[in-house]
Amino acid sequence: MGVHRVGAFCVPTVSGWALGWAGERTPCFGLEREAPALRKGFESLGASREDAGCPSSATMKVKVIPVLEDNYMYLVIEERTREAVAVDVAVPKRLLEIVGREGVSLTTVLTTHHHWDHARGNVELARLRPGLAVLGADERICALTRRLVHGEELRFGAIHVRCLLTPGHTSGHMSYFLWEEECPDPPAVFSGDALSVAGCGLRLESTAQQMYESLTETLGSLPPETKVFCGHEHTLGNLEFAQKVEPGNDHVRAKLSWAKKRDEDDMPTVPSTLSEELLYNPFLRVAEEPVRKFTGKAAPAEVLEALCKERASFQRAAEPVQPQARALLALQWGLLGTPRQK
Repeated sequence: MGVHRVGAFCVPTVSGWALGWAGERTPCFGLEREAPALRKGFESLGASREDAGCPSSATMKVKVIPVLEDNYMYLVIEERTREAVAVDVAVPKRLLEIVGREGVSLTTVLTTHHHWDHARGNVELARLRPGLAVLGADERICALTRRLVHGEELRFGAIHVRCLLTPGHTSGHMSYFLWEEECPDPPAVFSGDALSVAGCGLRLESTAQQMYESLTETLGSLPPETKVFCGHEHTLGNLEFAQKVEPGNDHVRAKLSWAKKRDEDDMPTVPSTLSEELLYNPFLRVAEEPVRKFTGKAAPAEVLEALCKERASFQRAAEPVQPQARALLALQWGLLGTPRQK
């Protein structure tokens, strides 16, 4: 893919939000609060690059926007041009509130895959914003204006985007690798459901070999300092499964303890870094002896396939979370069963 030829990268960093981050760094991205009755405790951080104490050479700001039950959508802002790019638009009106408050021009939507919780807002957003570019790799994506191909590069001001086809969860899943030149901070990857904190999305359409190549060769070969912005807040369940796979892994134990504290504080666990994921994410550790022993398989793709099957049937030990307001309304009318776990 040639990603290592880039001499310098830049993406927002946050002090203490992930294991091993430099303690002196401060936020360059903000966490946006949804309606208080639906999601509590999500405070806006890093409202501006200057307020956040970012280096003057950094022009990229990422707004992390929790929506639905456990989804994340993102708004990436090029600070100099005030151009904005959205990733995985599920709730368009919520996104436009933030676009308006930030005073930026939304020009493009990058969609990782066609599932409703990542792409359902595209049609409404395109209606509200004529001329909006809706990009992705799968023709099934709602309101798609142009289909992207693996290795294609885009540019938004100083921000470069490399499109990485990562089949596994779906056959047309695209991840987006972003960086800025002439800036010392690490790059970022918006990985949708291809890679999450301590886990990955269910393999629904592609082969185990394709998924293995997506995780280890495409995403796994990115710079280790790459910040990983995934599509869901599934970290606790993922880490509890990782602990089952590798009960002796101290990195899993430490990350799980940290994630539980984040959950208690109603704070997100994104982003992580690729180097961290290699320490505790079993789906990136298929060559490790404890992981192979757990699955009883030796070939990497077979290990991965066995992990996917085990993860699909894994139940968290924690108590079920309380349903959100939307779910309560549905329960009142008998539309849902028991509350879903995270």
